[in-house]
Amino acid sequence: MASRQVLIGVIGGSGLYNLENLTPVETANPKTPWGLPSSPITISELPSGVSILPSDVPARANIAALKSLGVKVIVAFSAVGSLREQIHPGDFVVPDQASFIRFSIIDRTKGVRPASFFEGTSIVAHAMFGDPFDTQLTKALIPMIQNALASLPDTTTPPNLHTSGTVVCMEGPQFSTRAESNMYRAWGGDIINMSVLPEAKLAREAEISYALVATATDYDAWRVSEEPVTVAEVYKTLSNNADRSRKITATILEELHEIVERGDVLTSAEGGMQYSLITRDWPEEDRKKLAFVLPKYFSKSEAN
Repeated sequence: MASRQVLIGVIGGSGLYNLENLTPVETANPKTPWGLPSSPITISELPSGVSILPSDVPARANIAALKSLGVKVIVAFSAVGSLREQIHPGDFVVPDQASFIRFSIIDRTKGVRPASFFEGTSIVAHAMFGDPFDTQLTKALIPMIQNALASLPDTTTPPNLHTSGTVVCMEGPQFSTRAESNMYRAWGGDIINMSVLPEAKLAREAEISYALVATATDYDAWRVSEEPVTVAEVYKTLSNNADRSRKITATILEELHEIVERGDVLTSAEGGMQYSLITRDWPEEDRKKLAFVLPKYFSKSEAN
């Protein structure tokens, strides 16, 4: 277990290792009622390596482990496919739900990923999920990213930053067919990935603020005049964008930590489950399990 409280959790992947301005302090690998996280959690730096398919990621253990360390905010970084011409490979996408343009999630996972801490218990709860991303958090992130991009060397052409759109989360591990890609466009999808769910749902249940910072790497498969997306194309874009991604990540962590530490903002997730619990008679085994992620409601002192 970590010897210090960790306020911000970063979930990410390729191109985000060796973050500048950050020094590894210690690692933690907390055992949760849902198992161990997908890799040990490195305090002040991201865990490296990708060895688990999207469908097999132990998302409940990951979110529960971050909660046990004291995390109040999660910023997820993800490579995404673009479903829109105006979102170019190399561009960044961050939802801003304070705007009048929608940003939401279309769930195209197949029900094989456990998506609730309440699954397998005798306690029923219905978390609000109309706005999947935390409004306060995304409003804070956008100017940070804009400043980070503006500080890039003059020789670098800054990528676009998009603050609206809808992300489709697909099961994978295969990429979309051309028919599926065009269907997602017809549904209103703007970007597509394989990881934002059930992460965002579990963060909501754990009362952790959650936001997504996406890097477009390709045009998926909807452009019939071009070859569909390949892993090589994804990694080429990530490699070209690596310095920008690390700059953004380091800037976010430095500035966001001060905001979270003050505790005067980014509080919209707190108390979100208070009126979501339907069952009132809690079996002791289930109460203990859920107290790991929601001690406010399920710790013995609160339950009595």
